[in-house]
Amino acid sequence: MGWIHYLAAKNLRNGKYTSFVSSDPVKRAGDWRGIQGNFGPPGEKIDVSPLTSYANFNDLLNNPEIDLIDLCTPTPHHPEQAIAALLAGKHVLVEKPIALSLEDADRMIAAANKANRMLMVAHVLPFIPEFQYVLQVVQQNNYGKLQGGQFKRIISQPDWSAAISDHAKTGGPAIDLHIHDTHFIQLLLGKPIQVTSRGIIQNGSVEYLITQYEFKNSPEKFSPVVSSACGALAMNGRPFTHGFELYFEKATLTYESGVQPLTIIEKDNIVVPKIDATDPVGGFTQELQMAVDAVAQHKLPSYLQGQLARDALALCKMECQSVQENRSISW
Repeated sequence: MGWIHYLAAKNLRNGKYTSFVSSDPVKRAGDWRGIQGNFGPPGEKIDVSPLTSYANFNDLLNNPEIDLIDLCTPTPHHPEQAIAALLAGKHVLVEKPIALSLEDADRMIAAANKANRMLMVAHVLPFIPEFQYVLQVVQQNNYGKLQGGQFKRIISQPDWSAAISDHAKTGGPAIDLHIHDTHFIQLLLGKPIQVTSRGIIQNGSVEYLITQYEFKNSPEKFSPVVSSACGALAMNGRPFTHGFELYFEKATLTYESGVQPLTIIEKDNIVVPKIDATDPVGGFTQELQMAVDAVAQHKLPSYLQGQLARDALALCKMECQSVQENRSISW
């Protein structure tokens, strides 16, 4: 993620990377070729001469010229590093998930309040063109109420990193992967009041689950029927896929990465809207730009709020509890 954020930051306005931290002397020298993730280009050699590199995180915090710390470290490091940065007077953007425990997430939010600094969490889905389009449709009420729908996010077991397969370090697919969905569903519909999940548990971790979300009835006694499926059971030949099929009063919106472009099906018309081409880095540029603008404007953006990210983690944990206990879980 540090590599992806570095690429994304090349197109920032009114902000730039000036420094980075790595415990690896090879990376500090600019050789990032060992980096590989489940999307985006592999790492390359970069020119680090314009940057100040640090071997120690605390040394970075002593630099008075830095306004915003962008944490792309493994999730177990998020709480202590974010809290240290906030208390050092820095604003923080931390990669999802915010933390592995709600207690740590709450400590991070409390530290931000105490330091009067912004804690922002980098959930990129609202900046992916197809999902961004759905948010706009709901906000502008283009097709009436969202009556129901399904979300999907499926991967094979990641074999490119031993750490990413360690559930103690990531929370497993039901947190590290599925938290994209719980964050986005809250942006669309608000906080569910109850979840009912069924899933598959392997080695003590929820590897796959299907969840039904229940929302509080509106004054019109209407509650959308929304579900999601997420997990890491697919064979290695199955590429990562995510998508949705959403049923509005006046249209159906459907999308599946690599299979079905975003399509709007109306009563007498089918439209494939023209949207920006999906770029594995472009969404992160928008995300970073929002964080930079937030610092400049002294205003916390709704998409990056720490509390929303904390509640997304809480939903994932509720769903795991539902799978493990075979019952519905209320907020």
